[in-house]
Amino acid sequence: MKQTAAPELARSRRLLTGYFAGMGVVMAVFGARMPAVQHTADLSTAGLALVLLAAALGMVAGLQTGGRLAHPARFPVLLTGGAIALAACLAAVGVCRSLESLLVAAFVFGAAHGVLDVAANAAAVCCQDAHGRPIMGRLHASYSLGALTGAALAAITAHTSHTLLFAVVAACAAAAAGVTTRLAHTVASPALVPVQHGAARGPVEQEVSRRRLWLLGALAAATLLGEGAAADWASVHLHDLGATAATSAAAYAAYSAAMAAGRLAGDRLTARFGAPAAVRTGAAVAALGLATGLAGSTIAFALLGWAAFGLGLSVTIPSLITAAGQGGPRAVATVAVTGYVGLLAGPAVIGALATVTALPHALLLPALLAAAVAALAPKALEKPTP
Repeated sequence: MKQTAAPELARSRRLLTGYFAGMGVVMAVFGARMPAVQHTADLSTAGLALVLLAAALGMVAGLQTGGRLAHPARFPVLLTGGAIALAACLAAVGVCRSLESLLVAAFVFGAAHGVLDVAANAAAVCCQDAHGRPIMGRLHASYSLGALTGAALAAITAHTSHTLLFAVVAACAAAAAGVTTRLAHTVASPALVPVQHGAARGPVEQEVSRRRLWLLGALAAATLLGEGAAADWASVHLHDLGATAATSAAAYAAYSAAMAAGRLAGDRLTARFGAPAAVRTGAAVAALGLATGLAGSTIAFALLGWAAFGLGLSVTIPSLITAAGQGGPRAVATVAVTGYVGLLAGPAVIGALATVTALPHALLLPALLAAAVAALAPKALEKPTP
């Protein structure tokens, strides 16, 4: 890397850290205050489910659109525009008072999130390549820390109007995106854009890349199914063991905090041991930790199990996105869409299994999938020999 590129590289990294953290805050606030949105709009459970489905469908559409639009030259526009659109849609959701208006606002909100997600991850791959060392883990850690901040903010303001909270968060996010508009052009600097993203590929290599891409997507789906299960079922698991409401809520907090800590340390581990070894070892820890926590049948073991699960999976998604990013933004979008299917399906699959068996038995599915990730990580992440 040329010395003259160092300042731009540092600015680009800081900017992307802010975008990831901001997405975490916005998405956590959106999710945490959904009960208030439901109450204000007088939605039934089915109506709220439709709103969340609209946001999910919008996310898938946004990921696919972002994959087609994302190119290093367009990163500044997609980052700034996506952030402002996401903020505006959050404010719009806050003022909606009917199911119809919420469905539209939620869909556009999800679409804006999808476009911003692809642009941020694709730009992060370019920035990491320019660095010449792993930084994706810390960028994704900033998302986790942002989500924890957003969840705390939503809890602190639980007795205030969600409309006001959404408006304030949206205004801050849009203002931050507007202020950094000129800085956003650093992510498209020629010094930071790797040449290989514009290189042509032969048909044989494309076919190999396609198979590898689907494997990366399958591993992302398996990993995010576990994340969805942790978000919706970790607290229920603790509650079924007799934990108090506060202790039950601590299960997902332990999972999230451990994941954030693992991502902060993950870049150093990936640089030292390589992505295949880091993901394989981490996924094995996740599988063993969750299985042990489920088998222990005590609150302490359960908390430790969920923490180990988050810690073990912490490096997986950053590594999968990095590997997909070598194929360009469309490859990032493909892996993200496939992984998002797992995130959406996870809670429902666990719930369906829990109706025919005990919840601890149903929660063995994420542990088994983590074991599968450990087994397949080398094949997916090792760079093919020419």
